[in-house]
Amino acid sequence: MKILFAADGSKYTKKALAYLVTHAHLAGPEHQIVVLNVQGPIPPEVKRMVGAGAVKKYHDDEADKVLKPIGRFLERHTTQFRMKSVVGNPSQEIVKASKTEKANLIIMGTRGHGVVGRALLGSVAQRVLTECDMPVLLVK
Repeated sequence: MKILFAADGSKYTKKALAYLVTHAHLAGPEHQIVVLNVQGPIPPEVKRMVGAGAVKKYHDDEADKVLKPIGRFLERHTTQFRMKSVVGNPSQEIVKASKTEKANLIIMGTRGHGVVGRALLGSVAQRVLTECDMPVLLVK
């Protein structure tokens, strides 16, 4: 099975990661995990002021802050994984990556806002559930 693990570095990501590695039917050696971090885009006017190179370095540094600890954690387990980072709208990029990676399952942490919270604030998890045509495991 190929699993897309969406990681934003929050405590909810850590909970989802702990869930993943403690369930051998998800994180066993026969499975492949793609850890995806999505960085939000920088406004074009800021990019023009600081330069594309500085923006790329910023995105790379921010992705490393999320992905490196996860990589170290997964290396301690018998799990095949690789890291990927992209820039864009998180829910759209997660759905897009799930298709390009041909994932069988998406796993992500969520705060678990109620109906009112989702209506007012929106939710990456809610949008992924709505836009995706594959199983999504949300860990709260």
